[in-house]
Amino acid sequence: MPVNLLAPVAADLQPIAGVRIGVAQAGIRKVGRKDLSVFLLDEGASVAGVFTQNRFCAAPVQICREHLASGQAIRALLVNTGNANAGTGADGLVRARASCTALARRLELAPEQILPFSTGVIMEPLPHERIEAALPAALADARPEHWARAAEAIMTTDTLPKACSARLPIGGATVTITGISKGAGMIRPNMATMLGFIATDARVHPAALQQLVHALAEDSFNRISIDGDTSTNDSFMLLASNQAAHAPITDLASAEGQALAAAMLGVAQKLAQAIVRDGEGATKFITVRVEGGRSGAECRQVAYAIAHSPLVKTAFYASDPNLGRILAAVGYAGIADLDPGGIDLYLDEVHVAAHGGRNPAYREEDGQRVMQQSEITVRVLLGRGSAADTVWTCDLGHEYVRINADYRS
Repeated sequence: MPVNLLAPVAADLQPIAGVRIGVAQAGIRKVGRKDLSVFLLDEGASVAGVFTQNRFCAAPVQICREHLASGQAIRALLVNTGNANAGTGADGLVRARASCTALARRLELAPEQILPFSTGVIMEPLPHERIEAALPAALADARPEHWARAAEAIMTTDTLPKACSARLPIGGATVTITGISKGAGMIRPNMATMLGFIATDARVHPAALQQLVHALAEDSFNRISIDGDTSTNDSFMLLASNQAAHAPITDLASAEGQALAAAMLGVAQKLAQAIVRDGEGATKFITVRVEGGRSGAECRQVAYAIAHSPLVKTAFYASDPNLGRILAAVGYAGIADLDPGGIDLYLDEVHVAAHGGRNPAYREEDGQRVMQQSEITVRVLLGRGSAADTVWTCDLGHEYVRINADYRS
């Protein structure tokens, strides 16, 4: 079961002026489930994205990069689940291009105006003919309010759809933000098998939108880990329909730019944390906070060493306060001149280690009490500077192994 995560209520997800979403059943991998979504953007919309840094990136990622670089106005997104179209070589590119061409033909657009996204099983041929056959149904279904349907349609091993909305005033107008994401395993986004789509009706200059998508990814999806694996298909997209009644935002440092960025970061972080809360087999949501580093990068380096450690994650699963595993992860994080004598470790408010050794006042029953909670904060003080950063992760147990052992069955 997900950790303190509820399914979104469709009525709470706000439509975005200039964006329509249609969902269909294409039978890509399983019969009778929603597995195909189209996002239709009105003329004048702007699109920006960041993608996996895995060199074995999937065919749709390669094509998205090409189409974004072409200079053509993006007018539609085509998303399928059940098949990642990764590890498919030249044939995968042909099949992804065929899907883009089929949708472009129906919308009377150029293929370069379509962005394809895929998630699911790797090294299987994309059944593009099934996608093409389902396009009429997806287009007929297109409505501004279909965010909840799309959140469900992009799921793979997720147990719940992930979506949220926010509103804020900008320049006398009310601006709306709505986003969805998917992911439960193979999660250690390194972007710039998760997908994230956030749309707004705010008016944002394309250069500012591209700057914004990088900043949002860095402080949300690039701060989560379930199993430390970077997918071949990770993609995070920002869509701005530019239909709100305020002056265009050209500078993110402006008051309007900062307000929009803060609101969008709130949405992005909720979606990113929802992925962790729905981690495959997860029973605990763990915040890893590292403070007192010389740089944010150094703090993240330590935080990810803790978050990625199978020994740490299995200890949390068992509620076993074997907390030397956390100190060991700090030690092998790769900071060559780290002084162990400067390290303090906390579990929530419980002071576990002081100056690199067991805190004399620490009692194991206090550590076990915290580890039995469904939400836990691990706080590490490095004693080297004033920088700090945070990563979100989950525990690792039997169910994770079962899900991934049976994934292709």
